[in-house]
Amino acid sequence: MIVLLKENYKEEQLENLRAWLKSMSVDVKMSKGSHQTILGLVGDTSQVDSELILALDFVEDVKRVQEPYKKANRKFHPEDTVIDVNGVKVGGGNFSIIAGPCSVESEQQLCTIAESVKKSGATMLRGGAFKPRTSPYAFQGMRGEGIKLLLKAKELTGLPIVTEIMDLSQLDLFDDVDVIQVGARNMQNFELLKALGKTDKPILLKRGLSATIQEWLMSAEYIMSGGNDKIILCERGIRTFETATRNTLDLSAVPVIKSLSHLPVIVDPSHATGFSRYVRPMAVAAAAVGADGLIIEVHNDPPHALCDGAQSLTPKDFDELVKDVMDIRKVVAK
Repeated sequence: MIVLLKENYKEEQLENLRAWLKSMSVDVKMSKGSHQTILGLVGDTSQVDSELILALDFVEDVKRVQEPYKKANRKFHPEDTVIDVNGVKVGGGNFSIIAGPCSVESEQQLCTIAESVKKSGATMLRGGAFKPRTSPYAFQGMRGEGIKLLLKAKELTGLPIVTEIMDLSQLDLFDDVDVIQVGARNMQNFELLKALGKTDKPILLKRGLSATIQEWLMSAEYIMSGGNDKIILCERGIRTFETATRNTLDLSAVPVIKSLSHLPVIVDPSHATGFSRYVRPMAVAAAAVGADGLIIEVHNDPPHALCDGAQSLTPKDFDELVKDVMDIRKVVAK
């Protein structure tokens, strides 16, 4: 349920309403926009008399929300949420490009790529320390040592770092990580999501391989219900019958999410397509449909990458991609 207040409401009136709702075990979240103040009622609102609230002279309207996600719902929070990652803003018209290797392989490899992508316009550095692989025999990442190398690259370039957590037991290792990524396989790891909800770090939440948009938003709701509103959604392709690409990139998810939620949404064309030759056109398309950013895999030697070399761009290709994306954003903005 949401309650729209008139502009001339008094704090005493608001506090009396809060106290009454609290007595019914209903939590009240307030969102102040430039022209409207909205109260989001979270919990079991079946016993709340909407007509009684509407009768209050400082209330403009009362609406019941049908969607199961409340905190992530744009009805509760009409204005776009902007996530600030050490000065880098995502959402609300800000465009961020996260770039780097699929996996951290060595200090020299990571730092070389980090300097290159920053020069081309990347605003954050990605790199996998823990790698979820289909085969147990494939490279699993450098784990804690990989995070140490990411921090060295951050010290060198100043780029905030983004890396994926695999399990709740690893959380202490992420104290100095700027953005914690939750991968597609963990999108519905609800115990992990609840724990991340108690942190104060931005969370990059990837869409599950076969997840609907509502399921994806409900996963964001798990994090937000714990008190952490710093969520960046990431469309990374879904599994369909098509085999020409690694996954099917659902670009329609971007405008759909924009209509349903206030959370920023970025696109990962690298994992979606699985082939470097398709990454650039899909990145441009993502910018055209209104994505708030991109996450791109870049490697200085893709043929010899320990993970996902086929979908990784060279630094030169990434530089060209950034120019194309910025050109299309200028066109879309007109």
